[in-house]
Amino acid sequence: MNIAALPPVSLRGRDLLSAADLNVAEVKLVFERAAELKAEFRATRRHADQPLAGRTLAMLFQKPSLRTRVTFEAGMTQLGGHAVHLATSDVGLGTRESVPDVARNLDRWVDGIMVRTFGHAIAEEIASAATIPVINALTDLEHPCQALADLFTLRERFGKLDGLVLAFVGDGNNVFHSLAILGARLGLEVRLAHPPGHGPDPAVIERARSVAGGSGRVILGEDPVAAVRGADVVYTDAWASMGQEAEASRRRTEFAGFQVDDRLLSAAGPATLVMHCLPAHRGEEITSDVLDGPRSLVLEQAENRLHVQKGFLAESLGGR
Repeated sequence: MNIAALPPVSLRGRDLLSAADLNVAEVKLVFERAAELKAEFRATRRHADQPLAGRTLAMLFQKPSLRTRVTFEAGMTQLGGHAVHLATSDVGLGTRESVPDVARNLDRWVDGIMVRTFGHAIAEEIASAATIPVINALTDLEHPCQALADLFTLRERFGKLDGLVLAFVGDGNNVFHSLAILGARLGLEVRLAHPPGHGPDPAVIERARSVAGGSGRVILGEDPVAAVRGADVVYTDAWASMGQEAEASRRRTEFAGFQVDDRLLSAAGPATLVMHCLPAHRGEEITSDVLDGPRSLVLEQAENRLHVQKGFLAESLGGR
């Protein structure tokens, strides 16, 4: 096959429901666009080019968010477009109106749909009913936008991704699922240390291992000290996610010993960095000393949600 004759990579019109939806070349395209946009925004707080001028993104929220709402809404504005925030009380997704009816109406009015919801099937149902791009901004199964921002952050810090070791300590949740898929695909060794009964979805791990490239692999275990030893970065998340509030007390007991603190970092190594997708429950999954300390990348992660999502939006809703 003549590689020179292959069409350029394009994400025009593409959905992003899972971290597995993007191949290596497509992730590279998003990262390159994000890096360009970040450099320009850091320099001028503006973008000379407005690739989303006249474009509108509908944002469906069944779960609250600081980072997701602000980064998507600000990102659309910065690229010349507009975002419409639709809360549960505005839409009644699946109650006041069926999911396909909501999707088909929005399809006639806007250029893209961002959804932050509980069941992953809702995002898939919206994408099935709509002809415009649909972006998963968090479901109970996956959080691909977070994983993209996280790996973009690591690429900035280390200058590479292949061969890095990311140790996730805590729940095998939606954030871990997307990190496992995208990390393995991009050549990271992704480890998880979880309490018994709190491992990841086996189907997600099978998928992550099936797309692994380079040095990519996924390792599961129940010993946080073993998991973090020699890791480049230690990642953690809240022990009880949204929708699991009733389990919070029980989970605090079950996750005892899985806190990311100075003791655990000493087992990892002196150069190991720390990540957290936020919001954090200080004194539970992570201590304030670590979260606010010199090894923490949490604000870089949060900032890069803006730039990586703009990179995807510019390519999906605008294209080149």
